[in-house]
Amino acid sequence: MPYWLIALDRHFPIRYLAWLASAIGFLLAAFVWVGFDTGGWWVLLFAALLVTGLHDVRQGRHSVLRNYPVIGHLRFLLEFVRPEIRQYFIESDNEAAPFSRQQRSLVYQRAKGEPDKRPFGTQRDVGADGYEWINHSAVPTQLPTHDFRITIGPQCAQPYSASVFNISAMSFGSVSAHAVLALNAGARRGNFAHDTGEGSISRWHRENGGDLIWEIGSGYFGCRNEDGSFNPDKFAEAAREPQVRLIEIKLSQGAKPGHGGVLPGAKVTAEIAAARGVPEGMDCISPAAHSAFSTPIELLQFVERLRRLSGGKPTGFKLCIGHPWEWFAIAKAMVETRITPDFIVVDGAEGGTGAAPLEFTDHVGAPLQEGLLLVHNTLVGLNLRQQIRIGCAGKVISAFDIARMMALGADWCNSARGFMFALGCIQAQACHTGHCPSGVATQDPRRQRALVVPDKAERVHRYHQNTLIALKELVQAAGLGHPNEITAAHIVHRTARHEVKLLAGLLPFVAPGALLVAELPQQVFARYWPLAQAHSFQPMAQL
Repeated sequence: MPYWLIALDRHFPIRYLAWLASAIGFLLAAFVWVGFDTGGWWVLLFAALLVTGLHDVRQGRHSVLRNYPVIGHLRFLLEFVRPEIRQYFIESDNEAAPFSRQQRSLVYQRAKGEPDKRPFGTQRDVGADGYEWINHSAVPTQLPTHDFRITIGPQCAQPYSASVFNISAMSFGSVSAHAVLALNAGARRGNFAHDTGEGSISRWHRENGGDLIWEIGSGYFGCRNEDGSFNPDKFAEAAREPQVRLIEIKLSQGAKPGHGGVLPGAKVTAEIAAARGVPEGMDCISPAAHSAFSTPIELLQFVERLRRLSGGKPTGFKLCIGHPWEWFAIAKAMVETRITPDFIVVDGAEGGTGAAPLEFTDHVGAPLQEGLLLVHNTLVGLNLRQQIRIGCAGKVISAFDIARMMALGADWCNSARGFMFALGCIQAQACHTGHCPSGVATQDPRRQRALVVPDKAERVHRYHQNTLIALKELVQAAGLGHPNEITAAHIVHRTARHEVKLLAGLLPFVAPGALLVAELPQQVFARYWPLAQAHSFQPMAQL
């Protein structure tokens, strides 16, 4: 730094120059205004900057502003727009944060009905560790339809023929009324299912008549007593509505498993209060644990009770895998009681539309691959896999994502953020602030109006249809007749620059009935299966 600048800085810190410039600008503007009766707006502008600088050096909350009055605000402005600058100008097409530009563009194009083809070859490094592909056949099939379906609860009084691709759980309250309307209208047009999330069934879910998966969380919203306990009469009344097709008990979710949540009273509007059955304007609490059951056997008895109260609709539960012995305890309870859920949805820790503490987002819960594989292997090992359907959710966007999850054992896939992109979400990551720029995740009526329901409903429908058309093309290329025929032997994974393996040889799979004859082929089973007990979620011995 030149000597004269050092000398100046001793008497008047250079970091105050912006503030000084504001003062000089104010004096000049005032002189012009008084002398020539013009430039009044400049006087107000420089006066505001001058007062801002005075406030900056006197406040004690932000040290940057105390040291850099006026100009220090530029730091906060740049921090505020940093995600958008990075998203649009810096990150590469394949850089995920949490979804890459290429992934988002794929959804936008399919939702809008625009061409989704890519010219000039892949942008991926096919020699990089982790690169995967599906093997194709020399004799491809020709399938009559892309409307792939599975039957959930075939033994129930009211089984459900479900699409293999559905809308994952998003509560009214976390997403806007316009978003719910558009999602449900799109689901009805495409004949697929819309999960309500644990916020219960709102009037917006009912308006367009699309198939619903009613998620019952620990707050029992829509079927609760005043003290927050489960109310069977309220449940039966809502569950028997024809629009409700599946009943899903939420044990945990990928975004923040084991955490629970609170919707502040200020956000509990009259509409949200009516849907959830809670007082308007008061904190709405979702406990971390259920009160209707406390043991694995009681959980299955609750499943059976809800199935009966709903009039025989398929009933199951959703969970993100945590302690392996707790999942094994539920599995042992199935064998002991002979009560089985009609379906299980496995939520991966990489999933989640709602905001969560960073530690939970990054470090709590099993990722989808590990969780899905553990659930699938356990049911295979107990010879229960054929009677229990498995759904999954966690960053499922493309047809290949669906195919890969089916190779690991899923019967169908759910997507939340994929359908949010179809609604127009730009991944601003402001979902928890109420300031969503696209009107998807906000309760602000003015912001919601930006989301035009008829247009977005058609986009939801097109994204679903075009993704299943792409899935059909993958299934045909592999020489198969249905996505559920895809196995781990069809997917190839690169483990090193010059080495690849089939998922069937890379990942551990359990033989049918192995657990019934005390064969514990993997470390997770050898260590934790003996600890699990059907009558408690606690391990039988000290770890």
